[in-house]
Amino acid sequence: MNKNDEGPAFPCVIGISPHPGMSLRDWFAGQALAGWGEAHHMETTAYHDDGYVQDMARVAYEIADAMLKAREQ
Repeated sequence: MNKNDEGPAFPCVIGISPHPGMSLRDWFAGQALAGWGEAHHMETTAYHDDGYVQDMARVAYEIADAMLKAREQ
């Protein structure tokens, strides 16, 4: 996890070892991507172009970063 990911989204303990889980930034990006997919009906093959998918991933993290910034205010 990097310094700006706001730490773990779902920390837990597995056995005796702490497990940080995914970062809050990754969680936010995943939620943004899921919402985008639902809104745009991602099951259609038109959206499986590599460039489009890369753009979606980039935008999902831009949204996540904006959400983290909004939390600071």
